[in-house]
Amino acid sequence: MLEELARAKINLTLDISGLRADGYHEVSMILQTIELADELKLEKISGGVELFMTGGEGIPTDEKNLAWKAAIAFQKFCGKDFGVSISLVKKIPAAAGLAGGSADAAAVIRGMNRLYETNLTEDELCAIGSLVGSDVPFCIIGGTCLAEGRGEILTRLAPIKKFNVVLAKPQGEISTAWSYKTYDENPATIHPPTQEIVAQLACGDYDSAFKNFSNVLEGVALKKISAVADCKNKMLAAGAKVALMSGSGPTVFALTDDERSAKKIAASIEDAQIFITKIF
Repeated sequence: MLEELARAKINLTLDISGLRADGYHEVSMILQTIELADELKLEKISGGVELFMTGGEGIPTDEKNLAWKAAIAFQKFCGKDFGVSISLVKKIPAAAGLAGGSADAAAVIRGMNRLYETNLTEDELCAIGSLVGSDVPFCIIGGTCLAEGRGEILTRLAPIKKFNVVLAKPQGEISTAWSYKTYDENPATIHPPTQEIVAQLACGDYDSAFKNFSNVLEGVALKKISAVADCKNKMLAAGAKVALMSGSGPTVFALTDDERSAKKIAASIEDAQIFITKIF
């Protein structure tokens, strides 16, 4: 048996430039791993897949689960029935814009590579991950990355400062498919200067980068969950250096230098699920 952590991610930026011929959207995103993580234990079995989950109410524990799909994808890629039993403790909220399901899938792929000593390269692991979901390759390698294409084309960036992170997930869920479809009906006219932000982060000019952070799906989310704006405003009023919705939402994150400030920001939010964590 071995253990793997499935760390959540936040979007420091999210931009969409159009719809691709394959039905996916062309995106440009700066992604960052955070310490908040689901916990997985993987054990060899004679064949097939077993999945046992603690927490994560409403999340399927069968072939619809991304962790299960990742195990099947790994088996097919290797051409062998590498049986695996997965015990999953959910700590990342579902449907939150934090890639919890993708992180679980990535942890299964990394874990099965270790469990069965297949010695697959990182590129091979990411190739398996891309068959499961667009965010899975990033969740496999983690850190700070520019993600392009449909999210699977990754460029590693210099690690950023280990800011404290406050997450606020207001009540309600937003379907990623709904979010992108609604965006297509009324695309953004202002887009984040992604390459400029990459340069600012690289030289540690965080104040300038924070001013440029943007997520073009925020406006879409507000049509369904107005509390996204309320969370942002309260976080900024409580001293956050920056506050932004992650992914397709509705979770809003805030960055701050110290734990004391993080606790103050967390205390300013009501009617939301709150997490205090850090950049990983």
